[in-house]
Amino acid sequence: MIPQILSVGLAVTCANALPHAAFKRHISELRPTYDWVIVGGGTSGLTVADRLTEAFPEMLVVEYGEVAYAPGAFDPPSLVWGGPTNKSGYFTFNSVPNPEMNGKQALLLVGQTVGGSSAINGQYFDRGSRHDYDAWTKIGGPEFANSTIKWDWESLFPYFKKSVTFTPPEPSVVEQYGFTWDMSAYGGTTPIHSSFPPFLWGDIHLARDAWRDMGIRALDECGGGDKEGMCWLPISQHPVTARRSHAGLGHYSDVSDRPNYDLLVKHQVIRVVYTDGVSHGPPRVEIRSLSNDEVFNVTAKAEVVISAGAMHTPTILQRSGIGPAALLNDLNITAVLDLPGVGSNLQDHSSPGISWNYTKPGNFSNMPSDMLDPAYAARAVAEFNMTPARGPYTLAMSNTALYISLPNVTEEYMEIIEEMRKTADSDSAAAHLPENSDPSLVAGYKRQLHVLADLLVNPEAPSAEVPFATGTTMRPIILHPLSRGTVHLNSTDLLAQPILDYRAGSSPVDFSIHIAHIKWLRTVRLKPLLVQLFSQMKTSNLT
Repeated sequence: MIPQILSVGLAVTCANALPHAAFKRHISELRPTYDWVIVGGGTSGLTVADRLTEAFPEMLVVEYGEVAYAPGAFDPPSLVWGGPTNKSGYFTFNSVPNPEMNGKQALLLVGQTVGGSSAINGQYFDRGSRHDYDAWTKIGGPEFANSTIKWDWESLFPYFKKSVTFTPPEPSVVEQYGFTWDMSAYGGTTPIHSSFPPFLWGDIHLARDAWRDMGIRALDECGGGDKEGMCWLPISQHPVTARRSHAGLGHYSDVSDRPNYDLLVKHQVIRVVYTDGVSHGPPRVEIRSLSNDEVFNVTAKAEVVISAGAMHTPTILQRSGIGPAALLNDLNITAVLDLPGVGSNLQDHSSPGISWNYTKPGNFSNMPSDMLDPAYAARAVAEFNMTPARGPYTLAMSNTALYISLPNVTEEYMEIIEEMRKTADSDSAAAHLPENSDPSLVAGYKRQLHVLADLLVNPEAPSAEVPFATGTTMRPIILHPLSRGTVHLNSTDLLAQPILDYRAGSSPVDFSIHIAHIKWLRTVRLKPLLVQLFSQMKTSNLT
């Protein structure tokens, strides 16, 4: 059960200061009330807080995690590129066993630090295709289509451009690696940075040459909405220091001197309390200290923004009495608002792998194996500490990728599309969702299938993403999975981490698309070195 509320008075005191940010740890450091309370100090929560503190006098962000240094995806002292790193805090979720995947469990990492998942991800700086966002508007129905502000590409693109400061690479780096970009896709002056690294592994162009031999077009820029083809992709890092650029720096540390901006760390938001129903305020936010389990309330005079990510936003809503009434009743939580979709419709990108052997050894330089040479590794550390930074440690996970549409993957794409439409028009759609799904969820899923069928039949709308950095493996990541999972409260402990049911493969259409992607990618020939390809049907549920 949810603990009893401890109502206390709040007083303003000075927070302990860090070199880069001031933050608060205890109830005594807070104000009596706030205009806005934002739940979650991650990518979206800190971005919203940055904007709102420019206009409102009192803002509080509540973060479960700690203020911590967020190393890059490959930073010293790591020697194995792509292996375990000294990442800042994160939650580890293992899904319940997945029957469609022979009982395997999906692994999901979620940021548990100021900056959220932007502080732990692979630093891949990317945007969707314009057709993806236009599909959002279609799924949103007449409400989106008739709205003055839509969620389509043309409405969102100006904000994408404003959200990041892109710095072009030095001419010598461009000459060496052939990076391309289009400045019209950028234009922001925010402290969130994106740039290309001054280093790539020695076999990067082998893959790009193979893709070019397959007839895949090379695009100058993929952040401008058109991305069916081969792309160079920047990464989320500072152009001089090559350190990770994330929300905790750009949207908190860089603006933390604002006197109206409070960040409370190491606290869990239990629920939002509506004394007279959700249509009446002001709402109270019930918060628990992770240090001593003390529970207290903070009043939001304007609104509460719940931005705790895909795993924690639905469970905070559920503890607040907002969610499926049947689930809430089973948990002895009073239903304030019956919303069947809260905790449902979870979707993520899975990917089988294609691996190969070279018919003769490749003599590439530099390669990840070089890092095992102590002298080479020492030089890499020295280069990383230069101004500007240089060498292998300026890399993240990948800087080039394929984005290929289903019609360009298989001549049999219409069979897959018709399978989607047939499912959408029949009673079989419900069988792809969790048992006893609410009729509104089934109807919404059918609508998604129709819109996704129209999207995937478009030869300019990518279906697969294939990143590459080095090595002998490629993964055709499915961009529009049809399987849907759930995130629900742990019935034995409502304050514990939620239960994740990933349900990858619950839609058989996903397997059809995966097979089409694999067959297509098996046609790769890495020239001038021919390869012997073989597929390894491994499932990776973390991208």
